[in-house]
Amino acid sequence: MSPKIYFNEVNERQGVFHRRAFLMGGVVGAGLVTLGGRLAFLQLVDADKYRTLSLDNEFQSRLEPPPRGLILDRNGVILASNRPDFRLYVSRDENTNVEELLEKLQRLVPLDDAHRARLLQDVNDAPRRAPVTVMEDLTWEEFSRINVRAPELVGVTADMGDIRVYPYAAAFAHVIGYVAKVSREDVTKDGPNSDPILLNPGFRIGKAGLEKSYDLVMRGKPGAKKVEVDVKGRVVREDPGGDIPPVPGETLKLTLDADIQNRALEVFGADSGAAVMMDCRTGNILCMFSAPSFDANRFVKGLTGPEYRALADYDHKPLLNKTVNATYPPGSTFKTMVALTALEMGIPASTTFTCNKVWFWGGRAWHCDQAHGTLDMKGGIAQSCDIYFYQLALKIGGPDPIARTATTMGLGKLYDIGPGKPWPAQRPGLIPTVEWVRRARPSDPVWHPGETPSVGIGQGAVNVNPLQLCIMCARIANGRKALYPRLVDTIGGVPQAAAGPAPDLPFNPAHIEFLHEAMRAVVASGTAAGGAADLKLGPITMAGKTGTAQSHSYHGGIGAHGARGAWDERDHAWFIAFAPADDPRYAMSVLTEHGGFGADASAPKAREIMRVALLKDPEVRARIVQPLPPPEPVSAPSTGGAAATPAPPRSGSAT
Repeated sequence: MSPKIYFNEVNERQGVFHRRAFLMGGVVGAGLVTLGGRLAFLQLVDADKYRTLSLDNEFQSRLEPPPRGLILDRNGVILASNRPDFRLYVSRDENTNVEELLEKLQRLVPLDDAHRARLLQDVNDAPRRAPVTVMEDLTWEEFSRINVRAPELVGVTADMGDIRVYPYAAAFAHVIGYVAKVSREDVTKDGPNSDPILLNPGFRIGKAGLEKSYDLVMRGKPGAKKVEVDVKGRVVREDPGGDIPPVPGETLKLTLDADIQNRALEVFGADSGAAVMMDCRTGNILCMFSAPSFDANRFVKGLTGPEYRALADYDHKPLLNKTVNATYPPGSTFKTMVALTALEMGIPASTTFTCNKVWFWGGRAWHCDQAHGTLDMKGGIAQSCDIYFYQLALKIGGPDPIARTATTMGLGKLYDIGPGKPWPAQRPGLIPTVEWVRRARPSDPVWHPGETPSVGIGQGAVNVNPLQLCIMCARIANGRKALYPRLVDTIGGVPQAAAGPAPDLPFNPAHIEFLHEAMRAVVASGTAAGGAADLKLGPITMAGKTGTAQSHSYHGGIGAHGARGAWDERDHAWFIAFAPADDPRYAMSVLTEHGGFGADASAPKAREIMRVALLKDPEVRARIVQPLPPPEPVSAPSTGGAAATPAPPRSGSAT
C-alpha cells in the first residue's frame, strides 16, 4: 500500500471521530446546562415548596378523637362522661411477622388463644400500617410493661385516650343508650358519617338511646397529633408543639332526675316492666326506666358472644326499652278514657249499672272479678268494675268516640325526644276505630258490637306503651293543656323547646275534675286502698288507677287477677297516678310485666318512686314538714308555798 493512500484513510477516520466527538460533546453540554438550570430552579425558585414536602415526608398529623360531650341530669349529676383509657394497638408492614408479634404480646398481657386467633385475622385483613385494637382498659402495670419493651415490639403501640363511662349504667341504660366501636355499616360515602375520624380505632359512635339520637352533637371536632416517622411510616417521636387540640362535644343536660331513676331501679328489683314520670305542669320527664336493665359500660368495650346471647335469650328481655319500644293492653287504666267520653257525650256520672260478677249479653257470659252490686260511674272507676264499663262502652255506641278522646289525651301516637328527633324504634300502639277495622281486616271489614265491651275495659285491640299512658295521666292531672314530653333540657347550655306546643284540652273542666275525684277514690276506698298507694307524707296524698291486662288470652294466668301460673302467662299489672292529689305536680305510669294485680305489683312501686319526687320538691316538702309549735311558758313557783304543778306535756313530746 502506498503511503499516500494510507494517510488519506487515517485522516478520514480522524475526521469522523472529531465530528462525533463534537456532536456528543454538544449533547452532553446541553444536558449539563438543562440539569444545572433545573437544579437552580428547584433550589432557588421552588425551594419553599419542596422544603414543605420534605417536612411532610418526615412529619405526619394523626387524627385525635375529641372528648365526647357529657350527659347530665337536671341537677347536674353526671350520667355519662369520659375517663382515661390505656389501649394497645398492632399494625403491620411488609416485614411484620404477625404471629410472632402476637405470641410476644401474649406473654405480656392477658390474651387468650381465641382472642389471639381473631386478632391474627383482623390484622392480616387490615390495610398496612392501619392500627388494629388488641386490648383496651389496660392496667398501669400492663401499659408500662408494653412501653418498656417497645424497641423489640415493632408495630405495637400503647397509648392513652378516653373511653365512655356510665356511673349509673343500669338505671339509665335504655334511655341514654351507649356508644360502641364503629362498624362497616356505620361508615357512609358522604354525610357526617364519612368523617375520617370514624376510622380511628379509639373512636366510638352512639348506638342506642340518646347517645345515638344526639351523636353528632356530642362528637365534637377531632384534633391532630404531630409525629415524626421513618421511611416506613413508623413513629419515631412526637412533636407536641405541632398538635392541634380536639374540640369537646356539647354537653347534654336532661330533665331526668338521677335520684328518682335510681329509686325506680331499686323498687323493680328482678321484676320486668317500666316506669315513666312527668312533671304535669311542664311535660319534663323525670323518670324513664325499663326493667330489667344491663350494664351499658360492657357495650362500650364490646360484649363477648356468650354475654350478648345471655342478654338476648333472657325471657325478661333486658335489651328492650319497654317505655317506648313495647306495647301492652292498658287494662282498667283505660276506663278513665271511657268515662270521660261518656261525660262529654252527655251521659251523666249518676248512670248506674249492676254487677253480679257475671253479665250475659250477645249470647255469652261476661265476667268481673267480683260482684260489685249497683254502681254509679265514680264507683265503677273506684272499684274497677268490668261489667259497669262493658255496658258503658255499649251505651257510648262504638269505638270511634272513645278513640277520639284517647288520642286527644295522648294514646296511639308517636313522640319526639326533641324537635325533629323521634325515639328510635318507638311503637305507636293502637286505639282501634271502625276505619282501622276496614284497613286491618279486609276479609271482615266490619266492627262487630261484641268488640265494643272489650275496648271498654282496655282490652281487645287496644295497645299502648308506658310513655303514652304517663302522658295520658299527666294531661288528666293538668286538666288544661295537652302536654308533650320533654327530655332534653339544654344542649351546650342552650335551652331546648318541647317537641311541640301544648294546645288546650277540649274537655269540660268539670269532667276532668270528676276524673280527679274518681282517681282519689281509687286510693282512698277503691282497688288501691289499704296502703298500697299510701304515701305516708302527712297531708300529701296520691290519686291513681289500677289496671290488670291479660297478656295472652282470657285464660292466661290463673287465680285472682291472673297473678299465678307460668310467669309469661300471667296478667300485666298497671298503675297510673298523680300527686299531690289536691294540687297535681307529678304524674306517672308503672307497668309490671306479668305482675298480676296492679294494686299488688305496681302501686307500691309507684308509691316509692313518687315519694322521692315529692320529697325533693321544696314546696311540697314545706307542706309535709311542719315546724313544732313554740314551747308553753312555765310559771315560776311561788316562794314559801307548795311547788307549782308542772304544765302537762305537749302532744308528741317526750314524757
